[in-house]
Amino acid sequence: MRRGPSSGRRRLQADDRAVSEVLGVVMLLAMVITIMGGVWVFLNPYLTDFEDNTNWNSATGIADRIEDRIEVAGNAPDGTGFRNTLAIQSTSIRSVQNVESWTIAADLTPHDAVVVQHVNDSALTVYSANESARSVTVERPEGVFTANFTASHEPVLVNHDGVSSHWMVVTVYDEVGTPLHRSVDLSLSGLQISTSLGQGEHEIVLMNNARAERFPNGAWDVSVMPALRFDRLANDEVRLSVLLTDVRSEGAVGSGNNIGIEFVSRGPMALFTGEAHNVRFNVHNHLHAVVTPQYHETWLTDYTIQRSAGTLDSYIGFAPFERASGADGFTVQSQGLPLYFEVDFQRLEVSP
Repeated sequence: MRRGPSSGRRRLQADDRAVSEVLGVVMLLAMVITIMGGVWVFLNPYLTDFEDNTNWNSATGIADRIEDRIEVAGNAPDGTGFRNTLAIQSTSIRSVQNVESWTIAADLTPHDAVVVQHVNDSALTVYSANESARSVTVERPEGVFTANFTASHEPVLVNHDGVSSHWMVVTVYDEVGTPLHRSVDLSLSGLQISTSLGQGEHEIVLMNNARAERFPNGAWDVSVMPALRFDRLANDEVRLSVLLTDVRSEGAVGSGNNIGIEFVSRGPMALFTGEAHNVRFNVHNHLHAVVTPQYHETWLTDYTIQRSAGTLDSYIGFAPFERASGADGFTVQSQGLPLYFEVDFQRLEVSP
């Protein structure tokens, strides 16, 4: 009778120990999972930031390489170019059509001041202050139109065969065929590089040698300005150099390890070269309303400082054409020094 209770107590103690071991293992596993989950929650923002930084660096590197290839292909003869392979991960490239419009005008001789104004898509007026203008040519990608007219002290209406959505060059001549004035209208396109980040898309737009960048929920910031260079030469002459680039593309470029992109030149054009007078130009960027004011602020920085100091009588550089904000365009103050004006136009086609 005494052996029975003793045997039962031993079995009960053995069962108690077994249950405690199972509960211990379960609690240990729960603790490990809780710790791992906490570590993951704690590290996840850092991992996301690291991945975003990697994608941003990759997109910036792609933009740098594309800019280099555009610069090389833009100087190539018409119809020539090359094909390149890029590693594009978490990034897409697409065209941004007609993102920027430019109007540039200058007199090519000091003997007359000519103003060309577009009335509509198929008509323009030519005003010659000294009435020396006798003919005009309108050059477009589709061809060249020429018209002759008689001298007049009022603007002369010229009807032509329509404008182009890409570019137009209007040149006014005197009675012996000497160019008096040139006016250029261009609509430029570019490329947009979009990269997926944790909070949205990061965008880089390459347009006319400039670069604008926007982070998710942020504003557009122009990190690289268009290629305008103003120099004062050693022989007391000044030079304004402008490089315009139009990049056309059909469709979008997908993502992948080896994506082939073809850069083909449509032939560079020299729009202005040599001494010029009454230079004026205007630019409007259609990417966002904040981009054009950033252009104006950068180009008018020196002028604003000189105006505040009251030293505009000796200032040489960019100046507003009419209103001080630059809304009416820009001109160049050379203080009577000879001004040499160079405008080159690069045209490219980019395709996958």
